[in-house]
Amino acid sequence: MSDNIKLSNIEKIKMASRGLRGTLAESLQDEHTGAIREDDQALIKFHGMYQQDDRDRREERAEKKLERLYTFMVRLRLTGGFMLPQQWVAIHHAAGTYSTGVIKITSRQTIQLHGIIKANIKPTLQAFHHADLTTIATCGDINRNVLCSAHPAYSPVHEQVFAIADKICARLLPKTKGYAEIWLDDQIIYEPEAEKDDLYQDRYLPRKFKIAIAIPPNNDVDVFANDIGLIAIIENNVLIGFNIAIGGGLASTHGNSDTYPRLATVIGFVQGEENVLKTVYAVAAIQRDYGNRADRKFARLKYTVDKYGIDWFKKEIEARSGYTFETEKPYQFVERADQLGWHQNHVGKWYYTIFIENGRITDTPHVQLKTALLKIAQAGIANFRFTCNQNVIISDIAPQHQSKVASILTEYGIITQNESTSPVRQRSMACVAFPTCPLALAEAQRYLPNLLTKIELLLKKYELEQEAIIIRMTGCPNGCARSYAAEIGLIGTAYGKYNLYLGGDYEGYRLNKLYRENLEEATILVTLDNCFRQFKLNRKSGERFGDFANNYFFNT
Repeated sequence: MSDNIKLSNIEKIKMASRGLRGTLAESLQDEHTGAIREDDQALIKFHGMYQQDDRDRREERAEKKLERLYTFMVRLRLTGGFMLPQQWVAIHHAAGTYSTGVIKITSRQTIQLHGIIKANIKPTLQAFHHADLTTIATCGDINRNVLCSAHPAYSPVHEQVFAIADKICARLLPKTKGYAEIWLDDQIIYEPEAEKDDLYQDRYLPRKFKIAIAIPPNNDVDVFANDIGLIAIIENNVLIGFNIAIGGGLASTHGNSDTYPRLATVIGFVQGEENVLKTVYAVAAIQRDYGNRADRKFARLKYTVDKYGIDWFKKEIEARSGYTFETEKPYQFVERADQLGWHQNHVGKWYYTIFIENGRITDTPHVQLKTALLKIAQAGIANFRFTCNQNVIISDIAPQHQSKVASILTEYGIITQNESTSPVRQRSMACVAFPTCPLALAEAQRYLPNLLTKIELLLKKYELEQEAIIIRMTGCPNGCARSYAAEIGLIGTAYGKYNLYLGGDYEGYRLNKLYRENLEEATILVTLDNCFRQFKLNRKSGERFGDFANNYFFNT
């Protein structure tokens, strides 16, 4: 890194942090405020947390001259979204004791809890630790949760692919012992040499870094939306290697055309587990050395790739990894959705995939989802696998235990809900947005379910209610629910207003395009009514809505 580069303030904080410690210990002891110190708010992300406040109550508290109601969101590191039953029990109780009680499945195959006050951060993380869970490196400028196709239909190779995801996670973990020192009360004296980190050094990465592994034909992880995408190539039920894609990322900034969403570019094929690991490491190291550290808006890998070019980047990876890429192998994606309901894998174990709207696990008068999952976990007869569509798979059920799981799912209304949910709702997704996300400009997860009810009526009007259209909503342009990769994307611009994007494809190969700006609900519905009418009248046989919209609304 050149000494002449003007570093952003966050870069200076990282480099002075003493292995991500900063003054976090002192911040936690300060009882005069619910917040932590400003510099520590950047560092705490590396430990798996964000400082937030209840935006619904900002005005009320300001009128009373009270500090904002600060709380923290904590996020688990769950490679491939896998959790044991005893770990789910621990999460259930931690959520009830320390957070709002709602367990949130994220769009990156893990769990996060909201509403944790500062005094309860350490007890929460210690409860996780006792269940062999951690939050390290799930936020911040670092490699985050490694995604892996979740569904049991791919079991012949899933365990092998999952193991590679786990090894990628381990190789790209930070070496700091600060997490154990601050949160787990380990007695550690900071010694830079003992925590020397060849990958992250003292500066970590310029921005967040995301990796996903997809197993065709299902692109359930949205593999091209990641900094690195690995596409498993399988021949005769044997994993022979991976196509490697680089430079994906969906965030942009309203009004700044120099920022943009980008899907990853496939650059070649790699075989051999160690070669895959070296390739992934090399990409991260190149981003460390060449990524933008002056302006965080341009610090993601996608901008580095576009700045230096695919050919340069590919040669640099080969030089660092010692492996020469082979030609990309053929593959095909046909789906991005989860396969709900019962399925059996190649060795006879059963799986039940539950639709969970926007990933919010709680009990309602009609469906007691949280209670049901606890009962299944306490019985110890199933594991849990979270998906990138914010759903959960009750997994690895032995045949003799299937009836018990089915009985619990039936008793608490889950099977009835699954079977009655429309195809468009099954494929929907929204980010958290209000009231906790500080970046939100508009509602998302609290609003999308009601909007979908009205969209479902429009689809029924044109006899399109069985169309499996992918609709996603985010409260800002940062793309946490991958709205830019949806057939219909709604992206918040102000409270109650959204940009409408159309024309992404069903399989995840293509981004959508801006169709209308700053729409309120009434105009959204009128616009979609016309879109569905044109789709009904002019579609080709079997044509998906996203393909139709891309051709009809932007090329006529």
